[in-house]
Amino acid sequence: MRSQKGNVLDGKIIEMITGFGLSGKAVEAAKLVLEDAEVQAMQEYANTVSIMRLNYNDHGPVHMRTVALNALIMMGLLRDAGIKTNLEKEDCGTFEDSLIAVLLASVLHDLGMTIGRQDHELHSVYLAYPILDRLLRKVYAADLQKLVTVRSLALEGISGHMGTRTIHSLEAGLIQIADGCDMTKGRARIPLIVAGGPRPGDIHQLSANSIEDVRISRGTEQPIRIDIRMSGEIGLFQIEEVLLGKIAKSTAKIYTELYALMDKGELKRYL
Repeated sequence: MRSQKGNVLDGKIIEMITGFGLSGKAVEAAKLVLEDAEVQAMQEYANTVSIMRLNYNDHGPVHMRTVALNALIMMGLLRDAGIKTNLEKEDCGTFEDSLIAVLLASVLHDLGMTIGRQDHELHSVYLAYPILDRLLRKVYAADLQKLVTVRSLALEGISGHMGTRTIHSLEAGLIQIADGCDMTKGRARIPLIVAGGPRPGDIHQLSANSIEDVRISRGTEQPIRIDIRMSGEIGLFQIEEVLLGKIAKSTAKIYTELYALMDKGELKRYL
């Protein structure tokens, strides 16, 4: 069963894509992947493994949809600033094709958590491949070249989302940042309940639990501005050890501003 939050995120994703005013292929791709029973089942089990078995943060349907929404927001900001995606610059596709690749990669990027945490981004690649192929054959039924291009770009985004492997496209770089931005306390709420409270060494849960809000908006110097509001200094771990590392290796770093604000504290600029 889908959660209410997941359904709300589905609506936001469809609304945002529709707002771009494209051909309709991206909306079709979004509906296909968001309503796919196999994808939903894998996302649910990924969350079970992450929370129940590994005592880790949310890596299920809500997380993957949140990453998708983050990435779509950033794609829109770059588009408004006149910055082209790699597919556009290389004459391999349109903004809509890049959007489809980013959307699908975001929704499928953590499927490898069904197997385990170590190398999960690589496990996600081979688990996502048949799903990408199945869905994209519906979207690009008469265009094999476009299918192969979008499928390959999506796989790059999935394999590179941890920031541990070099990626080259702007599209994949946005997924890195979008993933790192899902750090609010909601991701740690259920794991902390299941564990009966924080345990020694649960730094990811403790730090995420202090992140009150993450907002992505238009920047003053760069197209993308990320604002993080936190209630305690332990939240700095999420920013400095997780998000900053991903941004540093992202192809979208040059377009990004990053700020952090402690409750009743001063605004700190990182980028």
